[in-house]
Amino acid sequence: MTTTTIAGHAVDVNEEGFLTDPAQWSEELAPELAALIGLELTDAHWTLIRFLRDDYAAQGETATLRRVSTQTGTPVKALFGLFPGKPAKKMAYVSGLPKPKGCV
Repeated sequence: MTTTTIAGHAVDVNEEGFLTDPAQWSEELAPELAALIGLELTDAHWTLIRFLRDDYAAQGETATLRRVSTQTGTPVKALFGLFPGKPAKKMAYVSGLPKPKGCV
């Protein structure tokens, strides 16, 4: 585990840059994390980020792409549009959560 500073916030991250303590995340940090992977957050992004944070608090693990899609009513194709390439991984990263299980 490494401590790094993002937008003036000291956070603990793993070797892939994911926060290791979801409690260190804040809504002020999310746009900075998004910018690091080339994203600019919109209201659609925030809806998914807030869902992921709430779902993680309730379930104890990061939601899979399928769960995000079914629970939010967002088609998988739209998730790929908002978080291009690897949407599950990118959603978790910006949300300050661990990668979903099965995500490479």
